Amino acid sequence: MTIDVRRARRETPGCENVLHFNNAGAALMPQPVLQATIGHLQLEALIGGYEAAAQAHEAVEHVYDAAATLLGCRCDEIAIVENATRAWDMAFYAVPLGPGDRILTAVAEYASNYIAFLQVARKTGAVVETIPNDAAGQLSVEALHRAIDDRVKLIAITHVPTNGGLVNPAAAVGKIAREAGVMFLLDACQSVGQMPIDVEAIGCDMLSATGRKYLRGPRGTGFLYVRQGILERLEPPFLDLHAAQWVAPEIFEIRPDARRFENWETYYAGKIGLGVAIDYALQWGLEAIWARIRRLADDLRQRLSTVPGVTVRDQGVERCGIVAFTMAGREADEVQRRLSNVGINVSVSRITSTRLDMEARALPDLVRASVHYYNTEAEIERFCATLAAI
Repeated sequence: MTIDVRRARRETPGCENVLHFNNAGAALMPQPVLQATIGHLQLEALIGGYEAAAQAHEAVEHVYDAAATLLGCRCDEIAIVENATRAWDMAFYAVPLGPGDRILTAVAEYASNYIAFLQVARKTGAVVETIPNDAAGQLSVEALHRAIDDRVKLIAITHVPTNGGLVNPAAAVGKIAREAGVMFLLDACQSVGQMPIDVEAIGCDMLSATGRKYLRGPRGTGFLYVRQGILERLEPPFLDLHAAQWVAPEIFEIRPDARRFENWETYYAGKIGLGVAIDYALQWGLEAIWARIRRLADDLRQRLSTVPGVTVRDQGVERCGIVAFTMAGREADEVQRRLSNVGINVSVSRITSTRLDMEARALPDLVRASVHYYNTEAEIERFCATLAAI
């Protein structure tokens, strides 16, 4: 399959207004997602929120089937929550940990996740250990294998770190985790939507993702996959009358599916929009999306390497649609501001987001350009010409 770029841009209203290289922050929504989300909000305004939810029941429930199709799992293994961080939190804080238990993670782990590791370690006596990178800059599979012992209770890594194009070897990590009988939590917020993801092939027990990034869904949407076989080992950090039932004055029962990680109040318009966004991605085909994103990112890296003063900072054997770079004599914030002034969107990756990796490489803040399948070669040319002028 190939991407009809003209159609993709025609169905993306934002393409008329900006050159959008901030897809790893929040991608531009396509028209069908916009219409579905706004349409439900209008229905709420006309007939009431509860009534609108009841009328749209099938569309709301469809998001579970769509997410399950996207990840290659069962719909009862999916929970829909407000964002990827909360999805990850609900999984991580449910893992039973005690004194001396080891949590293994990666050098390029995201700050929110690492803060959670440190908090739980402080409370429980568990130990957080970072697996070193290999020569290519990705998590060392050999080092991870050597680190496994009976005290390892969780492996938790970010698939695509926030500060560059690296794709960590998730399936190789999953193989080690399964052989050792260790739970594996994968933060896939920047990989879901830009590449094919199959949780069985990866071998993860839990996976968190967001709607706003490469899936092109509404902000304030995220989801969590939890393998059915480990559900009963995980008690959510908090419960309500949606996640559990109050069956007697002193007794409650937690629901048996992944929706135990949800709460009662939810963003119904966002859930509907997320379902449409997943359907939209599946219609294009994740293989086709991934192939085009990689081509565009490789082209961008090659062209950036010819711009005076620009240094591309991406690592890894496999690289994705995120391209991180620095400009000699220019702060990342200044570059972002000057690009924004001419209608070009990028973001800045700061040391506070991936401290271990950026300290180890002595990196300043990075400019992060992230492409999607609706971007064009002409936009890459304009982007690099603008940087050269700066």
